[in-house]
Amino acid sequence: MSVYFLAEITEITDEKMYQEYIKKAKPIVGKFGGKYVLKSDKLIPVTGDWDLEKIILINFESKEKIQECFQSKEYKAIKHLRIDSTESRALIVEE
Repeated sequence: MSVYFLAEITEITDEKMYQEYIKKAKPIVGKFGGKYVLKSDKLIPVTGDWDLEKIILINFESKEKIQECFQSKEYKAIKHLRIDSTESRALIVEE
């Protein structure tokens, strides 16, 4: 069963710091088996109140792998880069 990590970036407040976060996060996600399915800033709202700059969808083999990834010491060491450079929210989606 596939499990997905969906992140919505509503605002990027520091582009340089955010790019540093992306550069460092990608290998950490890969280490825990995460595969980027979609990363896009080309978003066209159809209905409802959408106020997003970017959306990211990452596939993992299990919820446990997602939790291992985002609770790992490697990720915790760079987490501040995301927090300090964006306004965002995330959720886990199970099939």
